[in-house]
Amino acid sequence: MDLSGSWRAAPAHEELRRTFHEPELDDRAWIDLAVPGHWARASGLAGERAVLHRRSFEFTPSGEQRRVWLRFDGIAQQGDVWLDGAYVGDTDGYFVPHVFEVTDLLGDRGEHVLAVDVNCSRFGDPDDRTSLMGALQDPELSGAAGANPGGIWRPVSLFETGTSAIRFFRAICVDANEARARMSMRCVFDHPDGGPVVLRTTMAGRDHELHHPAAVGENRVEWTIDIPEPALWWPHSLGDQPLHDLKCELVVDGEVHDQRRCRTGFRSVRMDRWTLSINGTPLFTKGIVMLPTRPRPADASPIEVGGDVRAAKDAGLDLIRLISHVGRPEVYDTADEQGMLVWQDLPLRGLMARGIRGQAVRQAREAVDLLGHHPSIAVWCAHDEPFKRPLAPTATPPVLGQQRPSWNRAVLDNSLRRVLQRTDGSRPIVAHTAVPPHIPQLDGTTSHLWFGWHGGRAAELGPALGRVPRMGRFVTAFGAASVNPELPELSSPRWPALNWDAIAGALGAQTASLHHLVAPAPVADGPTWAHLSQAAQAEVIRTTIETLRRLKYRPTGGFTAFYLADPSAAGGFGVLDNERRPKPAWQALVDACRPVIVVASPLPPSIPAGQAVSVAVHVVSDRRIPINDALVKATLTQADGSAITKSWTGLIPADDCVLVGRLETTAVAGAGEMVLDLQLEASDTVVTNQYRSTAT
Repeated sequence: MDLSGSWRAAPAHEELRRTFHEPELDDRAWIDLAVPGHWARASGLAGERAVLHRRSFEFTPSGEQRRVWLRFDGIAQQGDVWLDGAYVGDTDGYFVPHVFEVTDLLGDRGEHVLAVDVNCSRFGDPDDRTSLMGALQDPELSGAAGANPGGIWRPVSLFETGTSAIRFFRAICVDANEARARMSMRCVFDHPDGGPVVLRTTMAGRDHELHHPAAVGENRVEWTIDIPEPALWWPHSLGDQPLHDLKCELVVDGEVHDQRRCRTGFRSVRMDRWTLSINGTPLFTKGIVMLPTRPRPADASPIEVGGDVRAAKDAGLDLIRLISHVGRPEVYDTADEQGMLVWQDLPLRGLMARGIRGQAVRQAREAVDLLGHHPSIAVWCAHDEPFKRPLAPTATPPVLGQQRPSWNRAVLDNSLRRVLQRTDGSRPIVAHTAVPPHIPQLDGTTSHLWFGWHGGRAAELGPALGRVPRMGRFVTAFGAASVNPELPELSSPRWPALNWDAIAGALGAQTASLHHLVAPAPVADGPTWAHLSQAAQAEVIRTTIETLRRLKYRPTGGFTAFYLADPSAAGGFGVLDNERRPKPAWQALVDACRPVIVVASPLPPSIPAGQAVSVAVHVVSDRRIPINDALVKATLTQADGSAITKSWTGLIPADDCVLVGRLETTAVAGAGEMVLDLQLEASDTVVTNQYRSTAT
């Protein structure tokens, strides 16, 4: 029975909390509130941090030998549940489903009252976070400062089982190849009377029965199923995405008492030197960070949620990184269907308080149960940036401050890594992002590289990675923020003396970085400056991706740009704005992520007369077959109109990056623009690129 719909709600004042759960309470003056949803949508509740919910309904169990369960698919963040005046239990974890048996509480009555006290605390100290809400509340990510995501934001339902019931279920494809796929199954069920049971599984046209001599009470059973000659699931750039319905039934004395269903696919995923391999095939992963589709996740429609995944695929990407949050089911279903890989973060970011360890470990285990069957999930990541945010951010992660032992890195993150390994050993597990080498983990992890945003130019990334190649192995964040030219504050006659901290805060950015990207003082007006910020963002995205792709497999295994779409109308790091309209950075992303690109080392911003000009020309191909008889041309046009052209012919290997040659000349006298045009021609391919600089 679906209990979604119109509920009654009121602010959670202490006096009302004592009686709100009583069935006879008169709630006619309370506010109507849609469930699933967030209370911030109701004008009388928008500023609250705790809200009381009530729902009256009629229900009668279908028989005496039936058990009845109450299920909450998602409550943000914590809840206490009452039914007909009796306390049922508590919830914690906004994405975690909670199930309570209510058979005895329902009794013989036909009319019932369900009451829930929901609390969603403030963000709190950014360097001692106690809430496991991740991107939903982080001011750098949410884009909705002060917009509380609290509420019963996922469906609520009653369902029945027989006297024996499945409490927890997990299905994971632990290995797959052309000869065989192996599914690992785990079932925890309650069997009040004891005695033999059958766990009957149907999948990919094959039936499997496991006979188990169950004890009285809770039983935990783990087993594997082999599927011969499976149809393998692939990322969209490598193959097809066959999916299979899996059904597991709990059978007692020939009768089905309970069952679980999910949709899965057969594939193996490994990571070697930060390069993912799917079904044994290496893949340079071009990816992007994704936030919740809307700052309050229930506000987005299923079409909008799936649309973000499709947009990432349309951009030529292979991977989406769900930064510091667990997404809605539509994210994973669409990724499975579209062949998009998912880098799945847990909702931890920055320094976390010591008191959250137990809850974080539980939620990590719940995440595997909830999502482990999805073939699209390629990586688990426990913690994003587990360090104190520096007052003055730099282009590379802080190094000196991370050499001392840290409870977050050494204790919390390793606890989460261990539970992820125990519950799902089939996927790579990254303990944390943006942590440079430190004792005892001298290898480090991924990098967050902000060249062109926090400092310097994006073109400086290549030389920096030449000095420290380890930084480029896998880059999980880079980019720059831009401002919406329609932002009203930019049209102020006081330009450029604006409240820049407020503007930057609405983007999840810092004023110093925003001004480094484009200095406002020399620009005539705000809208013009905003357009320049968008152009500069596009250049950072393009230059960074081209640099990382030139380092394909040597040492870079992949990247995720920061991020897909702005959560705020003010702007942000998105290549799409909050209405999913493309910015200039969108086209830069699309062009830089095409399967075949021809690229050159970036030109200096200005070139004086007489200076030597030397550019290395590379071709990067993600194709799985070589490009035969490729013709590459590079033409450098000087400020005076003179030009020099060089050509190269040959074979471009499959899935590789090759240096095809160098173009060298000397800048001539005269002010103007210097333009470098690149072109690759083959029998079925024409690729172009262009770079500009100023001659002085």
